[in-house]
Amino acid sequence: MQTIILCRFSYPAEGGFQVDHDTVSDRRTYLYDPDRMALRFALFEHFCLPGLKAQTDPDFSFVILTGTCLPDIYRQRLDALLSDMPQARVVAKEPGPHRQVCQSVLNAARKHINKPCLQVRHDDDDALAVDFVARLKKAAADCAPLLQDNRLVGFDWNRGYTLRASDVARFEIAETVTPYLGVAQAVAVQGGIKQSLMNFAHSRINRFMPTVTFTDQPMFLRAQHTGNDSRQHGKLATPEFFAPTLDHVETLNRRFALTADAVQAAFAPVASTAPRATG
Repeated sequence: MQTIILCRFSYPAEGGFQVDHDTVSDRRTYLYDPDRMALRFALFEHFCLPGLKAQTDPDFSFVILTGTCLPDIYRQRLDALLSDMPQARVVAKEPGPHRQVCQSVLNAARKHINKPCLQVRHDDDDALAVDFVARLKKAAADCAPLLQDNRLVGFDWNRGYTLRASDVARFEIAETVTPYLGVAQAVAVQGGIKQSLMNFAHSRINRFMPTVTFTDQPMFLRAQHTGNDSRQHGKLATPEFFAPTLDHVETLNRRFALTADAVQAAFAPVASTAPRATG
């Protein structure tokens, strides 16, 4: 079954953000701010991509949606980061309604619209475990009768970690178990169905389709930083962070192909601008 991972990289959509802007021009100004882009590229390169490039099952499509207005310097850098990843393809679109554009990009990425596929939403500042694609395909196979009887079926892995920059340690980590968080989440779509997982709010997919939840292994990492769109209105609780142990560092390496140096590099733009305590 074809597996498509969709990642929106600073795409100036109409809607789709919790940060509101009056015009598309205002949204572009916000998205392409040099400080913001420095952080997004650091997280994308050092946090997001390693686990995707190390997937134990490399048979998937990685579609990166960005805007036609993405400045050339950023587009060239994006292409360079993906040059050694044959699964990756950048799709540039004009600004448009968020859900409709994402749906059209996903359907265009399907090799056979009349055959079923697996669709994954993935943010450029999140990370997936190296066996995510393999685990997703196995889950779909194990649930074959459920997929056959329903147009859409959701899969959700709810155990992972949240990480953030720290001025007292290389980084801080918190254990996270949250259902329908929107990372390590997928939807199986029957052949001929043009609705996509992007037609539904990630926290509410269980209202519209049967879902299967897994809690056994840490399957995702989230980066917490001031640029998180989901944190702009202060709606999310802050988990309990602490300095990572050796076991955490080993888990990051084994499950996500990350080193402590890579995590530190991902947050370097945050650390470089964070206020320091003075004695």
